Amino acid sequence: MPRTLLIVEDVEACAEALEIVVSAMGVEVVTVGSGEEAWRVLDGADRVGAIVTDLEMRGMDGYELIERVRAHPRHREAPIVVITGSADPEAPAKAHRLGADAFFSKPYSPVEVRERLEQLLNETA
Repeated sequence: MPRTLLIVEDVEACAEALEIVVSAMGVEVVTVGSGEEAWRVLDGADRVGAIVTDLEMRGMDGYELIERVRAHPRHREAPIVVITGSADPEAPAKAHRLGADAFFSKPYSPVEVRERLEQLLNETA
């Protein structure tokens, strides 16, 4: 399984913080700022190791991205981790129902996120 991690986050400071969290994992990191950009990357990629996405973004939101990934033959098995500041109490259940493998609310524990990502990457290796 590829060791490429796709981070989908529209707030630059949050994206940079996530890059720091995963920097010691030995993965290649690709960071984009929207669901549309993520889909363009995924459409041109053979496979990715995992996807970390926010839910609340302009245009294609994280929910739609999760649905598209799960419907795509090349990427449907890629682990998806949601990290969001959404205050919607239904967000975790909806994200899991659509196919997210893990859900973290902001602020999140960097150690817990890294550990869960490592576990998911190892399970799909």
